[in-house]
Amino acid sequence: MHPEPPHAGAKASGPVLKPLNLALQGGGAHGAFTWGVLDRLLEDGRIAIEGISGTSAGAMNAAVLATGLARGGNEGGREALNRYWRAVSKDGRTSPLQRTLLDRLLGNWSLNANPSYIAFDMMSRFLSPYDFNPLNINPLMELIEEHVDFEALQSCRHVHVFISATNVHTGKARVFAKHELTAQAIMASACLPFMFQAVEIDGVPYWDGGYMGNPALYPFYNAVKTDDILLVQINPIIRRETPKTARDINNRMNEITFNASLLAQLRAAEFVTRLLRHGSLKKKGDGIDGYRDLRLHRIDGADKLIALDSSTKMNAEWEFLLYLHAIGREAAQSFLDTHFDSIGVRSTLDVHEELSRG
Repeated sequence: MHPEPPHAGAKASGPVLKPLNLALQGGGAHGAFTWGVLDRLLEDGRIAIEGISGTSAGAMNAAVLATGLARGGNEGGREALNRYWRAVSKDGRTSPLQRTLLDRLLGNWSLNANPSYIAFDMMSRFLSPYDFNPLNINPLMELIEEHVDFEALQSCRHVHVFISATNVHTGKARVFAKHELTAQAIMASACLPFMFQAVEIDGVPYWDGGYMGNPALYPFYNAVKTDDILLVQINPIIRRETPKTARDINNRMNEITFNASLLAQLRAAEFVTRLLRHGSLKKKGDGIDGYRDLRLHRIDGADKLIALDSSTKMNAEWEFLLYLHAIGREAAQSFLDTHFDSIGVRSTLDVHEELSRG
């Protein structure tokens, strides 16, 4: 087991580590962007990860990262994520969802011209996964079993892990803490209802956690010491163009839906922060009950991810995953260059401005 890292301010032979919580959004293959972000943060070596909350692809990144950290620290985390995304690409080689020759020649990552993608897109509008996948085959299970070591993950005392899924019956978020994590819980977090049958855990069916927590921030409130949360955002909140095709309209509806819970959590955090600053609430401290004044940060893919259409979330080509990894590393480096000194001091995400933008 990897030894517990020193907290900020601890005496150590190396650099003082800054504790940070990670909130990882889902987004299919676009999760490789998060891989790139995590790879650069781990390589930098100045951050101690205290908590990880993930949903869907973010849940896979969270579980694989925690496994690697438990086995071999930062380098173990980097190696585990690299192995996982290589395996995703390997499985994708046999998939009928491949770019056309013309798209390859033009350097277009989209699958919109792929006949199999078009057929699946049409079929999913009329048939449920209970119809076209009656045996409930889910390739994610093999990836989880191969790349997530639950014994190592649960024995890693210094990193908290939270995975979100949506209760189909109640419509509420279910957060699985580290000691509750199973392969079924991770599959539930990534269960898109138009692609896979609901995942049942203790008789309760679950769908993708993105509907009610993409990702969930509130598990951090009582479980961790640091107030710093870094959101790795894949789904854009704002688009400046009005979608006009059926496919683009559907994609934008999904983005709005999957960001709704995040915006609600950010709005609540911003409201509490304002009340704390006005002295209307008591701030939580060591041994003191109260409210947390969260310091929020964000890394996103900006224009590069916005330029990718929704079909690319199913593109598992190694070249595409490497492209996403590269822009993730670039975004993380920009964050470190601009905001590292603010970690532990102040928020670098202006939530009030974010919520006010129209």
